[in-house]
Amino acid sequence: MSKKHPQPEGQPQGPERAALVSVQHRRPSSDDALAELEQLSTSAGYALAGELSCVRARPDAATYIGSGKLDELSELVSTTSADTIIFDNALSPIQQRNLEKALGKPVIDRTGLILEIFARRAQSAEGKMQVELARLEHLATRLVRGWTHLERQTGGIGVRGGPGEKQIELDRRMLDDKIKMLRTRLGKLGRQRMTQRRARRRTGAFRVALVGYTNAGKSTLFNALTKSKIYAADQLFATLDTTTRKFYLGPQVNVTLSDTVGFIRDLPHTLIEAFKATLEDTLQADLLLHVVDASSPMLREQMDEVHAVLREIGADDIPQFLIFNKSDLLPVNLQVTNAHTQSEGIEARASMPRLVVSALTGAGVASLKSALLEAVLADPRFQSSASALSDTTQISA
Repeated sequence: MSKKHPQPEGQPQGPERAALVSVQHRRPSSDDALAELEQLSTSAGYALAGELSCVRARPDAATYIGSGKLDELSELVSTTSADTIIFDNALSPIQQRNLEKALGKPVIDRTGLILEIFARRAQSAEGKMQVELARLEHLATRLVRGWTHLERQTGGIGVRGGPGEKQIELDRRMLDDKIKMLRTRLGKLGRQRMTQRRARRRTGAFRVALVGYTNAGKSTLFNALTKSKIYAADQLFATLDTTTRKFYLGPQVNVTLSDTVGFIRDLPHTLIEAFKATLEDTLQADLLLHVVDASSPMLREQMDEVHAVLREIGADDIPQFLIFNKSDLLPVNLQVTNAHTQSEGIEARASMPRLVVSALTGAGVASLKSALLEAVLADPRFQSSASALSDTTQISA
Protein backbone atom coordinates (compact mmCIF):
# COMPACT_ATOMS: atom_id res chain seq x y z
CA MET A 1 0.00 0.00 0.00
CA SER A 2 1.24 3.47 -0.80
CA LYS A 3 -0.07 6.93 0.01
CA LYS A 4 1.12 10.34 -1.24
CA HIS A 5 0.32 13.88 -0.12
CA PRO A 6 2.05 16.01 -2.78
CA GLN A 7 0.49 19.35 -1.91
CA PRO A 8 -0.65 21.02 1.32
CA GLU A 9 -4.10 22.50 1.64
CA GLY A 10 -4.76 26.19 1.23
CA GLN A 11 -3.74 26.41 -2.44
CA PRO A 12 -5.16 29.17 -4.68
CA GLN A 13 -8.40 28.46 -6.52
CA GLY A 14 -7.72 26.39 -9.63
CA PRO A 15 -8.68 23.04 -11.19
CA GLU A 16 -10.59 20.54 -9.09
CA ARG A 17 -8.21 18.56 -6.90
CA ALA A 18 -8.58 14.78 -7.11
CA ALA A 19 -7.46 12.00 -4.80
CA LEU A 20 -6.55 8.95 -6.90
CA VAL A 21 -7.25 5.40 -5.74
CA SER A 22 -5.88 2.25 -7.39
CA VAL A 23 -6.84 -1.24 -6.20
CA GLN A 24 -4.86 -4.05 -7.83
CA HIS A 25 -6.05 -7.61 -8.40
CA ARG A 26 -2.99 -9.37 -9.84
CA ARG A 27 -2.60 -6.48 -12.29
CA PRO A 28 0.47 -4.45 -13.37
CA SER A 29 2.38 -2.81 -10.54
CA SER A 30 0.45 -0.18 -8.58
CA ASP A 31 3.00 2.50 -9.54
CA ASP A 32 2.36 1.90 -13.26
CA ALA A 33 -1.41 1.86 -12.75
CA LEU A 34 -1.30 5.07 -10.71
CA ALA A 35 0.93 6.75 -13.30
CA GLU A 36 -1.64 6.01 -16.01
CA LEU A 37 -4.50 7.11 -13.73
CA GLU A 38 -2.67 10.38 -13.08
CA GLN A 39 -2.34 10.93 -16.85
CA LEU A 40 -6.05 10.23 -17.29
CA SER A 41 -7.08 12.61 -14.49
CA THR A 42 -4.80 15.35 -15.85
CA SER A 43 -6.34 14.85 -19.30
CA ALA A 44 -9.77 15.34 -17.71
CA GLY A 45 -8.64 18.64 -16.15
CA TYR A 46 -8.03 17.56 -12.55
CA ALA A 47 -5.07 18.52 -10.37
CA LEU A 48 -3.46 15.82 -8.24
CA ALA A 49 -4.29 16.06 -4.52
CA GLY A 50 -3.01 12.68 -3.34
CA GLU A 51 -2.79 8.97 -4.12
CA LEU A 52 -3.76 5.74 -2.38
CA SER A 53 -3.03 2.25 -3.65
CA CYS A 54 -3.58 -1.22 -2.23
CA VAL A 55 -3.92 -4.86 -3.22
CA ARG A 56 -7.05 -6.90 -2.57
CA ALA A 57 -7.84 -10.45 -3.58
CA ARG A 58 -11.40 -9.35 -4.38
CA PRO A 59 -13.38 -6.10 -4.15
CA ASP A 60 -15.44 -5.31 -1.06
CA ALA A 61 -19.12 -5.53 -2.02
CA ALA A 62 -20.07 -2.33 -0.18
CA THR A 63 -17.16 0.07 -0.76
CA TYR A 64 -14.72 -1.82 -3.04
CA ILE A 65 -11.76 -1.00 -0.75
CA GLY A 66 -13.09 -2.19 2.63
CA SER A 67 -13.58 -0.30 5.88
CA GLY A 68 -9.88 -0.04 6.83
CA LYS A 69 -8.79 1.52 3.56
CA LEU A 70 -11.91 3.68 3.56
CA ASP A 71 -10.70 5.26 6.83
CA GLU A 72 -7.28 5.91 5.23
CA LEU A 73 -8.94 7.41 2.16
CA SER A 74 -11.13 9.65 4.33
CA GLU A 75 -8.01 10.94 6.10
CA LEU A 76 -6.27 11.53 2.76
CA VAL A 77 -9.26 13.47 1.42
CA SER A 78 -9.38 15.59 4.57
CA THR A 79 -5.65 16.41 4.77
CA THR A 80 -5.28 17.21 1.07
CA SER A 81 -8.59 19.09 0.65
CA ALA A 82 -9.47 16.88 -2.32
CA ASP A 83 -12.63 17.89 -4.17
CA THR A 84 -13.16 14.57 -5.96
CA ILE A 85 -12.09 10.95 -5.56
CA ILE A 86 -11.18 9.01 -8.71
CA PHE A 87 -10.92 5.21 -8.72
CA ASP A 88 -8.86 3.27 -11.25
CA ASN A 89 -11.51 0.55 -11.12
CA ALA A 90 -15.09 0.10 -12.28
CA LEU A 91 -17.45 0.68 -9.35
CA SER A 92 -20.98 -0.62 -9.03
CA PRO A 93 -23.71 1.99 -8.44
CA ILE A 94 -24.05 0.82 -4.83
CA GLN A 95 -20.29 1.04 -4.19
CA GLN A 96 -20.15 4.52 -5.70
CA ARG A 97 -23.13 5.71 -3.64
CA ASN A 98 -21.72 4.25 -0.39
CA LEU A 99 -18.33 5.86 -1.00
CA GLU A 100 -19.88 9.27 -1.70
CA LYS A 101 -22.00 9.01 1.45
CA ALA A 102 -18.97 8.06 3.59
CA LEU A 103 -16.57 10.62 2.11
CA GLY A 104 -18.96 13.50 1.46
CA LYS A 105 -17.35 14.06 -1.96
CA PRO A 106 -18.12 13.07 -5.56
CA VAL A 107 -16.62 9.71 -6.56
CA ILE A 108 -15.76 8.86 -10.17
CA ASP A 109 -14.73 5.42 -11.41
CA ARG A 110 -12.46 4.62 -14.36
CA THR A 111 -15.36 4.36 -16.79
CA GLY A 112 -16.75 7.76 -15.78
CA LEU A 113 -13.30 9.34 -16.03
CA ILE A 114 -12.67 8.03 -19.54
CA LEU A 115 -16.13 9.22 -20.58
CA GLU A 116 -15.26 12.71 -19.27
CA ILE A 117 -12.08 12.77 -21.37
CA PHE A 118 -13.92 11.59 -24.47
CA ALA A 119 -16.53 14.32 -23.94
CA ARG A 120 -13.73 16.93 -23.81
CA ARG A 121 -11.92 15.57 -26.88
CA ALA A 122 -14.83 14.88 -29.27
CA GLN A 123 -14.82 17.38 -32.13
CA SER A 124 -17.10 16.10 -34.89
CA ALA A 125 -20.88 15.86 -34.57
CA GLU A 126 -20.63 12.08 -34.86
CA GLY A 127 -17.94 11.88 -32.18
CA LYS A 128 -19.99 13.99 -29.78
CA MET A 129 -23.07 11.83 -30.34
CA GLN A 130 -21.05 8.64 -29.80
CA VAL A 131 -19.71 9.94 -26.50
CA GLU A 132 -23.15 11.15 -25.41
CA LEU A 133 -24.65 7.74 -26.19
CA ALA A 134 -21.98 5.98 -24.13
CA ARG A 135 -22.44 8.48 -21.27
CA LEU A 136 -26.21 8.02 -21.17
CA GLU A 137 -25.95 4.22 -21.27
CA HIS A 138 -23.48 4.39 -18.37
CA LEU A 139 -25.73 6.84 -16.51
CA ALA A 140 -28.87 4.75 -17.00
CA THR A 141 -27.85 2.03 -14.53
CA ARG A 142 -26.82 4.60 -11.91
CA LEU A 143 -29.62 7.12 -12.25
CA VAL A 144 -32.39 4.54 -12.29
CA ARG A 145 -30.96 2.68 -9.31
CA GLY A 146 -30.36 5.99 -7.62
CA TRP A 147 -34.14 6.50 -7.46
CA THR A 148 -34.83 3.17 -5.67
CA HIS A 149 -35.38 4.99 -2.35
CA LEU A 150 -38.52 6.52 -3.89
CA GLU A 151 -40.06 3.16 -4.77
CA ARG A 152 -41.28 2.82 -1.17
CA GLN A 153 -43.48 5.90 -1.54
CA THR A 154 -47.19 5.25 -1.98
CA GLY A 155 -49.87 7.11 -3.86
CA GLY A 156 -53.44 8.05 -3.04
CA ILE A 157 -56.45 5.83 -2.32
CA GLY A 158 -57.01 3.26 -5.02
CA VAL A 159 -53.71 4.02 -6.70
CA ARG A 160 -50.91 1.51 -6.52
CA GLY A 161 -47.50 3.16 -6.30
CA GLY A 162 -47.04 6.90 -6.31
CA PRO A 163 -44.72 9.81 -7.16
CA GLY A 164 -41.62 7.67 -6.64
CA GLU A 165 -42.61 5.06 -9.18
CA LYS A 166 -43.73 7.77 -11.60
CA GLN A 167 -40.35 9.49 -11.28
CA ILE A 168 -38.53 6.21 -11.96
CA GLU A 169 -40.64 5.58 -15.04
CA LEU A 170 -40.12 9.17 -16.20
CA ASP A 171 -36.33 8.86 -15.84
CA ARG A 172 -36.30 5.58 -17.69
CA ARG A 173 -38.48 6.92 -20.46
CA MET A 174 -36.40 10.10 -20.88
CA LEU A 175 -33.14 8.15 -21.00
CA ASP A 176 -34.57 5.49 -23.33
CA ASP A 177 -35.97 8.12 -25.70
CA LYS A 178 -32.67 10.01 -25.89
CA ILE A 179 -30.67 6.79 -26.33
CA LYS A 180 -32.98 5.68 -29.15
CA MET A 181 -32.72 9.10 -30.82
CA LEU A 182 -28.90 9.01 -30.68
CA ARG A 183 -28.79 5.45 -32.01
CA THR A 184 -31.04 6.45 -34.90
CA ARG A 185 -28.86 9.44 -35.80
CA LEU A 186 -25.66 7.42 -35.47
CA GLY A 187 -27.19 4.68 -37.60
CA LYS A 188 -27.84 7.24 -40.34
CA LEU A 189 -24.27 8.55 -40.10
CA GLY A 190 -23.02 4.96 -40.11
CA ARG A 191 -24.84 4.30 -43.39
CA GLN A 192 -23.31 7.45 -44.88
CA ARG A 193 -19.87 6.27 -43.73
CA MET A 194 -20.51 2.86 -45.31
CA THR A 195 -21.38 4.59 -48.60
CA GLN A 196 -18.07 6.47 -48.43
CA ARG A 197 -16.23 3.21 -47.74
CA ARG A 198 -17.86 1.55 -50.76
CA ALA A 199 -16.78 4.51 -52.91
CA ARG A 200 -13.19 4.13 -51.65
CA ARG A 201 -13.37 0.39 -52.28
CA ARG A 202 -14.41 1.00 -55.90
CA THR A 203 -11.24 3.03 -56.41
CA GLY A 204 -9.27 -0.13 -55.63
CA ALA A 205 -7.31 1.54 -52.85
CA PHE A 206 -5.23 -0.57 -50.50
CA ARG A 207 -6.50 0.41 -47.03
CA VAL A 208 -4.12 0.75 -44.10
CA ALA A 209 -5.31 1.65 -40.57
CA LEU A 210 -3.29 2.77 -37.57
CA VAL A 211 -4.25 1.12 -34.28
CA GLY A 212 -2.61 1.12 -30.87
CA TYR A 213 -2.68 2.11 -27.24
CA THR A 214 -3.53 5.74 -26.60
CA ASN A 215 -0.54 8.12 -26.75
CA ALA A 216 1.59 5.61 -28.68
CA GLY A 217 2.18 8.26 -31.37
CA LYS A 218 -0.33 7.17 -34.03
CA SER A 219 -1.28 10.69 -35.11
CA THR A 220 2.37 11.77 -35.28
CA LEU A 221 3.14 8.75 -37.46
CA PHE A 222 0.07 9.52 -39.59
CA ASN A 223 1.42 13.02 -40.21
CA ALA A 224 4.89 11.67 -41.02
CA LEU A 225 3.53 9.22 -43.60
CA THR A 226 0.90 11.45 -45.25
CA LYS A 227 2.57 14.87 -44.76
CA SER A 228 -0.64 15.99 -43.03
CA LYS A 229 -1.02 18.28 -40.04
CA ILE A 230 -3.76 16.66 -37.98
CA TYR A 231 -3.72 17.39 -34.25
CA ALA A 232 -1.10 15.35 -32.37
CA ALA A 233 -0.11 15.86 -28.73
CA ASP A 234 1.60 14.03 -25.88
CA GLN A 235 -1.66 13.28 -24.08
CA LEU A 236 -4.16 10.45 -23.75
CA PHE A 237 -6.93 10.41 -26.37
CA ALA A 238 -5.65 13.51 -28.17
CA THR A 239 -7.83 12.58 -31.16
CA LEU A 240 -11.11 10.64 -31.29
CA ASP A 241 -12.35 11.13 -34.83
CA THR A 242 -11.10 8.88 -37.61
CA THR A 243 -9.13 10.68 -40.34
CA THR A 244 -8.36 9.09 -43.71
CA ARG A 245 -5.84 10.37 -46.28
CA LYS A 246 -4.25 9.09 -49.47
CA PHE A 247 -0.48 8.84 -49.41
CA TYR A 248 2.17 8.17 -52.03
CA LEU A 249 4.20 4.96 -52.12
CA GLY A 250 4.83 4.72 -55.86
CA PRO A 251 3.31 5.25 -59.32
CA GLN A 252 -0.07 3.57 -59.82
CA VAL A 253 -0.12 2.51 -56.16
CA ASN A 254 -3.35 3.73 -54.56
CA VAL A 255 -3.11 3.62 -50.75
CA THR A 256 -5.23 5.19 -48.01
CA LEU A 257 -4.23 5.54 -44.37
CA SER A 258 -6.71 5.93 -41.47
CA ASP A 259 -5.88 7.23 -38.00
CA THR A 260 -8.27 5.73 -35.44
CA VAL A 261 -9.13 6.26 -31.76
CA GLY A 262 -6.58 4.88 -29.31
CA PHE A 263 -7.28 1.97 -26.97
CA ILE A 264 -6.61 1.74 -23.24
CA ARG A 265 -6.75 -0.81 -20.42
CA ASP A 266 -10.34 -1.51 -19.34
CA LEU A 267 -11.80 0.57 -22.16
CA PRO A 268 -15.51 0.85 -21.24
CA HIS A 269 -17.65 -1.56 -23.25
CA THR A 270 -20.22 1.20 -23.77
CA LEU A 271 -17.56 3.22 -25.59
CA ILE A 272 -16.57 0.29 -27.80
CA GLU A 273 -20.23 -0.18 -28.70
CA ALA A 274 -20.80 3.56 -29.29
CA PHE A 275 -17.66 3.87 -31.45
CA LYS A 276 -18.32 0.68 -33.40
CA ALA A 277 -19.21 2.66 -36.55
CA THR A 278 -15.93 4.58 -36.31
CA LEU A 279 -14.00 1.37 -35.63
CA GLU A 280 -15.45 -0.04 -38.87
CA ASP A 281 -12.50 1.69 -40.57
CA THR A 282 -10.31 -0.80 -38.73
CA LEU A 283 -12.46 -3.76 -39.80
CA GLN A 284 -12.37 -2.65 -43.45
CA ALA A 285 -8.56 -2.34 -43.56
CA ASP A 286 -6.33 -4.59 -45.66
CA LEU A 287 -3.45 -4.04 -43.22
CA LEU A 288 -3.19 -2.76 -39.64
CA LEU A 289 -0.18 -0.85 -38.36
CA HIS A 290 -0.16 -1.63 -34.63
CA VAL A 291 1.77 1.30 -33.17
CA VAL A 292 3.53 0.55 -29.87
CA ASP A 293 5.22 3.01 -27.51
CA ALA A 294 8.64 1.32 -27.38
CA SER A 295 9.65 3.47 -24.40
CA SER A 296 6.72 2.44 -22.18
CA PRO A 297 7.50 0.21 -19.18
CA MET A 298 4.05 -1.37 -19.72
CA LEU A 299 4.71 -2.18 -23.36
CA ARG A 300 3.64 -5.84 -23.22
CA GLU A 301 0.47 -5.11 -21.26
CA GLN A 302 -0.47 -2.35 -23.69
CA MET A 303 0.05 -4.65 -26.68
CA ASP A 304 -2.17 -7.26 -25.04
CA GLU A 305 -4.92 -4.70 -24.43
CA VAL A 306 -4.89 -3.62 -28.09
CA HIS A 307 -5.10 -7.23 -29.26
CA ALA A 308 -7.99 -7.83 -26.83
CA VAL A 309 -9.99 -4.93 -28.30
CA LEU A 310 -9.18 -6.06 -31.85
CA ARG A 311 -10.53 -9.50 -30.96
CA GLU A 312 -13.67 -7.94 -29.49
CA ILE A 313 -14.46 -5.98 -32.66
CA GLY A 314 -13.51 -8.91 -34.93
CA ALA A 315 -10.36 -7.38 -36.42
CA ASP A 316 -7.75 -9.72 -34.95
CA ASP A 317 -7.43 -11.75 -38.17
CA ILE A 318 -6.41 -8.73 -40.32
CA PRO A 319 -2.68 -8.76 -41.25
CA GLN A 320 -0.60 -6.53 -38.99
CA PHE A 321 2.75 -4.80 -38.80
CA LEU A 322 4.10 -4.13 -35.32
CA ILE A 323 5.54 -0.60 -35.32
CA PHE A 324 7.74 0.16 -32.30
CA ASN A 325 7.54 3.95 -32.16
CA LYS A 326 9.42 6.55 -30.06
CA SER A 327 12.81 4.93 -30.66
CA ASP A 328 14.31 8.36 -29.95
CA LEU A 329 13.37 7.88 -26.28
CA LEU A 330 15.23 4.58 -25.93
CA PRO A 331 18.78 4.43 -24.52
CA VAL A 332 21.39 3.94 -27.24
CA ASN A 333 22.27 0.46 -26.02
CA LEU A 334 18.60 -0.62 -26.33
CA GLN A 335 18.10 0.59 -29.91
CA VAL A 336 16.79 -2.13 -32.21
CA THR A 337 17.62 -2.08 -35.90
CA ASN A 338 14.79 -1.96 -38.45
CA ALA A 339 14.18 -5.55 -39.50
CA HIS A 340 11.33 -8.01 -40.06
CA THR A 341 12.48 -9.96 -37.01
CA GLN A 342 11.36 -10.48 -33.47
CA SER A 343 12.49 -7.61 -31.23
CA GLU A 344 14.42 -8.59 -28.13
CA GLY A 345 12.22 -9.10 -25.09
CA ILE A 346 8.95 -9.15 -27.07
CA GLU A 347 6.94 -12.35 -27.13
CA ALA A 348 6.46 -13.87 -30.55
CA ARG A 349 3.13 -12.87 -32.13
CA ALA A 350 2.81 -15.19 -35.10
CA SER A 351 4.99 -13.90 -37.94
CA MET A 352 4.15 -10.18 -37.77
CA PRO A 353 6.73 -7.92 -39.43
CA ARG A 354 8.36 -5.65 -36.85
CA LEU A 355 9.82 -2.23 -37.52
CA VAL A 356 11.31 0.37 -35.22
CA VAL A 357 10.67 4.05 -35.96
CA SER A 358 10.58 7.51 -34.48
CA ALA A 359 7.63 9.33 -35.99
CA LEU A 360 8.89 12.52 -34.34
CA THR A 361 12.41 12.50 -35.86
CA GLY A 362 11.59 10.49 -39.00
CA ALA A 363 14.02 7.69 -38.19
CA GLY A 364 12.88 4.42 -39.74
CA VAL A 365 9.95 5.96 -41.64
CA ALA A 366 11.60 5.27 -45.03
CA SER A 367 12.02 1.60 -44.09
CA LEU A 368 8.36 1.49 -43.03
CA LYS A 369 7.28 2.90 -46.41
CA SER A 370 9.38 0.28 -48.20
CA ALA A 371 7.77 -2.49 -46.15
CA LEU A 372 4.31 -1.06 -46.88
CA LEU A 373 5.05 -0.91 -50.61
CA GLU A 374 6.15 -4.54 -50.52
CA ALA A 375 2.89 -5.51 -48.78
CA VAL A 376 0.78 -3.54 -51.27
CA LEU A 377 2.51 -5.02 -54.32
CA ALA A 378 1.98 -8.53 -52.93
CA ASP A 379 -1.78 -7.88 -53.16
CA PRO A 380 -3.26 -9.39 -56.39
CA ARG A 381 -4.97 -6.07 -57.17
CA PHE A 382 -1.58 -4.42 -57.65
CA GLN A 383 0.30 -7.04 -59.65
CA SER A 384 0.32 -4.76 -62.73
CA SER A 385 1.73 -1.95 -60.59
CA ALA A 386 4.47 -4.30 -59.38
CA SER A 387 5.42 -5.09 -62.98
CA ALA A 388 5.42 -1.37 -63.87
CA LEU A 389 7.66 -0.58 -60.93
CA SER A 390 10.01 -3.40 -61.88
CA ASP A 391 10.25 -2.13 -65.48
CA THR A 392 10.88 1.42 -64.24
CA THR A 393 13.67 0.19 -62.01
CA GLN A 394 15.32 -1.72 -64.90
CA ILE A 395 15.11 1.32 -67.23
CA SER A 396 16.61 3.55 -64.56
CA ALA A 397 19.43 1.05 -64.07
